[in-house]
Amino acid sequence: MADVTLRKVVKKYDDVEAVRGIDLDIADHEFVVLVGPSGCGKSTTLRMIAGLEDITDGDIMIGGDVVNDVPPKDRDIAMVFQNYALYPHMTVAENMSFGLRLKRYPKAEIKTRIDEAARMLDIVELVDRKPKQLSGGQRQRVAMGRAIVRNPKVFLFDEPLSNLDAKLRVQMRIEIKKVHQKVRTTTVYVTHDQVEAMTLADRVVVMNHGRIEQIGTPNELYHNPATKFVASFIGSPAMNFIPCRLEESGGKLHARITDRLAFPLPPKRAARYQGVSRTDKLLLGLRPEHITEASPHAEPGVENFDAVLDVTEPMGMETLIYFPIDGTQVCGRVNPNAGAQDGAPLRLAVDLNNMHLLNEVSGAVI
Repeated sequence: MADVTLRKVVKKYDDVEAVRGIDLDIADHEFVVLVGPSGCGKSTTLRMIAGLEDITDGDIMIGGDVVNDVPPKDRDIAMVFQNYALYPHMTVAENMSFGLRLKRYPKAEIKTRIDEAARMLDIVELVDRKPKQLSGGQRQRVAMGRAIVRNPKVFLFDEPLSNLDAKLRVQMRIEIKKVHQKVRTTTVYVTHDQVEAMTLADRVVVMNHGRIEQIGTPNELYHNPATKFVASFIGSPAMNFIPCRLEESGGKLHARITDRLAFPLPPKRAARYQGVSRTDKLLLGLRPEHITEASPHAEPGVENFDAVLDVTEPMGMETLIYFPIDGTQVCGRVNPNAGAQDGAPLRLAVDLNNMHLLNEVSGAVI
């Protein structure tokens, strides 16, 4: 087991800077997920940790030792790839033991490790089969088993679930989390799927254009995003961003949306935004779950307003609603029995206790 440290790591491909001087500390036993859109540098970062890509500048340390010039086979890491990379002519047991046999481990120890990993991953009955006889989820388990038997310092996962269907992805997320709870090996996991990041990680690293936008626990990123990019990337459906400006009225601070619509800010929020210029272009950030059907007895900080719905999406346990505010499409979540209908008016409530205010120009959360 070991910690992983990146210091001012840069990766350039000719004139293209794929990773731009990132710093990252991953603690021993920690499960860290690198997440972001395609081209953000997350897979390149993982491959540099693995030694599959040379770094242009900076240092990578595993267990306190600089590994910049250490070949992949000597870094004591195990990697699970998107395509599983199983040998088709070998059985499950032979695939799982391949690395151990290369290192000439005793047969008895190899069998013990395979049996233990197979039990952990619920593939005991599959050990004598070939990969072509396995489903996608079973092959993924074998790939994980091959990594587990090596007992490495660090596990690296490169979008391992992207080839699976939606139902199997959920099952495998649970399996990966169970494995980490049992093995507690330091794990670095790359995905573009923010649901995977939120459900698996101890901490999430959000990357954008080769830089780290924010690092935090899933709850921290969801409830306290630092930038518009993080606020929009984490959460599904994404956070709403409604143009507004601040104004004083009746001794209270309001978020003015249109000539006819302004929301008084709760005292705690108002105190936070007192220093914001009244001329700044701002965005009111609201998660869809904070825009709901109006209640007869509104809580403090919850304000009612009227809207005409464009589209409704019944989801069973809730209904997603979409409506315009001054040309901006807004998404909310209402009870299935709230009476939401396409093209119909609905009385809604906005929970300003959970609002965010962003600078429209810089994208920073205030």
